[in-house]
Amino acid sequence: MPVLDLAGVPAGYQGRPVLEDVHLRIEPGERIAIVGESGAGKTTLLRLIREHCAAPTAIIPQDLGLVQALSVFHNVYMGQLHKHSSIHNLRTLFWPAAHDVDAVREILEPLRLSGEIFAAVRRLSGGQQQRTAVARALFNDAAILIGDEPVSAVDDHQAREILSLAGVRKETVIVALHDRVLALSFADRIIGLKDGKISLDTLTAGLRPGDLDGLYRT
Repeated sequence: MPVLDLAGVPAGYQGRPVLEDVHLRIEPGERIAIVGESGAGKTTLLRLIREHCAAPTAIIPQDLGLVQALSVFHNVYMGQLHKHSSIHNLRTLFWPAAHDVDAVREILEPLRLSGEIFAAVRRLSGGQQQRTAVARALFNDAAILIGDEPVSAVDDHQAREILSLAGVRKETVIVALHDRVLALSFADRIIGLKDGKISLDTLTAGLRPGDLDGLYRT
């Protein structure tokens, strides 16, 4: 059963049409990269995918959505707020249980953030904050991960590590990426947007970055 099956669906933002006639089917287990120039509609397409997914999704938004005054631990723990009672979540705000701390630390370790687990997010660098948002999504138990430029604030090596980790921990991964080389190395399928439409939807095998030039205005 597909996680998504759209046939001729339009999408917009704040009442403004951005994408038209979206036909898109996504199967479980796919690694999909969405590419296109700035303003092509990548964020809008991700929002449409999330709204129509047949299963829960974990999200890494472009604005990260972190609570700056709270610690890395508390921001990551939010990925599982839905699994616990209100009383447990309130207690965790002040007196986290050891097993919750250990579970969050296990997620942070491969992201090189375990040493910052109780640091306030506002004190972190931009790259560390982005990795915190990634950790929150990975801590969420949803099998589908949707990320909007989830590695834009880290270096190339870290970006590859993060995407690899996401591919291991999540069954299906759908990310918008600005780096074409990274997109082709991570994804097994690439979706390209141009002029308000999906103008490319193909497997990445055999593709080179130059094959995507047509998606970008020169």
